Amino acid sequence: MSLSFALAIGKQAMTVALMIAAPVLIASMVVGLLVSIFQAATQIQEQTLTFVPKVITVIVVFLVLGSWMIKTLIQFIQTMLNNITLIVK
Repeated sequence: MSLSFALAIGKQAMTVALMIAAPVLIASMVVGLLVSIFQAATQIQEQTLTFVPKVITVIVVFLVLGSWMIKTLIQFIQTMLNNITLIVK
């Protein structure tokens, strides 16, 4: 296995990881920001107020995009398994 091949595998793995994690993280950050603005405007400082909407948002994102995430991960794993002979050499 050459250095460029190993770097390509690493790059592809990082790209897939970011593609899968980004929707959940972005949605959670947006909801957290909106709740923080609401808390600052109303001066409500309840910790569970930030936790519950984020959990609900993460669950909804997984329900909506979960099949796409699984398909992307399966494609990556299939590519790695198909190239295993090149990796082992």
